[in-house]
Amino acid sequence: MSETSWRERLFGGFAKTSERLSANLPTNTGGGTAKLDDATLDEVEDALILSDLGPSAAARIRARLADKRFGLEITTRELKEAVAEEIAAILRPVAKPLEITAFPRPQVILVIGVNGSGKTTTIAKLAHLFMEDDYGVLLAAGDTFRAAAIGQLATWAGRIGVDIVRGPEGGDPAAIVFDAVKQATDTGIDALIVDTAGRLQNKSELMEELAKIRRVLGRLNPEAPHDVVLVLDATNGQNALAQIDVFKEVAGVTGLIMTKLDGTARGGVLVAAAEQYGLPIHAIGVGEKMEDLRPFDPDLVARVIAGVA
Repeated sequence: MSETSWRERLFGGFAKTSERLSANLPTNTGGGTAKLDDATLDEVEDALILSDLGPSAAARIRARLADKRFGLEITTRELKEAVAEEIAAILRPVAKPLEITAFPRPQVILVIGVNGSGKTTTIAKLAHLFMEDDYGVLLAAGDTFRAAAIGQLATWAGRIGVDIVRGPEGGDPAAIVFDAVKQATDTGIDALIVDTAGRLQNKSELMEELAKIRRVLGRLNPEAPHDVVLVLDATNGQNALAQIDVFKEVAGVTGLIMTKLDGTARGGVLVAAAEQYGLPIHAIGVGEKMEDLRPFDPDLVARVIAGVA
């Protein structure tokens, strides 16, 4: 996908957030300037909260605008530019592509998330990204709780042309992961991406299952898993933050991928997650196509959200 096409996808993906923010920011209908006073800053903060950026990020942005510009005259365009810069300041520290650096290989990436979050398709898209960089990739169907999950991952593996290690429904996920690591090691694979169950309704069972996978991996490679990536559905808005809380506890999340930024989502939660947790954001997905998952560009996303890109 060209950069122009990707920018267009981002505009569509964050359209709802951008439109809501623009509709609620204070504007000067006369086309001139207005003073950035307490009342105006209150409106800015409210607009940010209404756009799902969360109260913490909204308060931080308000404070930064007050420090830099309080009492000064400002146009609507300048206000949006200033908001974009403060959003970017929150996002830049967490924008970290998922890189293959493990030695010895393979790099083991556990992918977690609730059912329906887009986890399985994200795994395929992530594998596709790695393959574009000439890395060898193997998939492991560690979500054995659902036969549909195994079948879906196998279908995606066939589409993108990678091997998959799988077992029967109800099989032992740790055993599948063990076999996958052995195969990846024997065949010189760079990245092993492991699907896992997302049954938050039984948190203790999920925690036990993930702990067993970790123990098996640790026996094969003390550094594994190298990454634990949580896939979040942007349409969940602020509810996505609750998922981060739970999965951090049960799985030791090391980074995030946000999916379904398709124009109907509340993408401002990306900023809320960055402000509240500081976890690396590896990539975002803005559609169903294979190329619709791309590394996270904080400056471009900030400008799109603020309506000045």
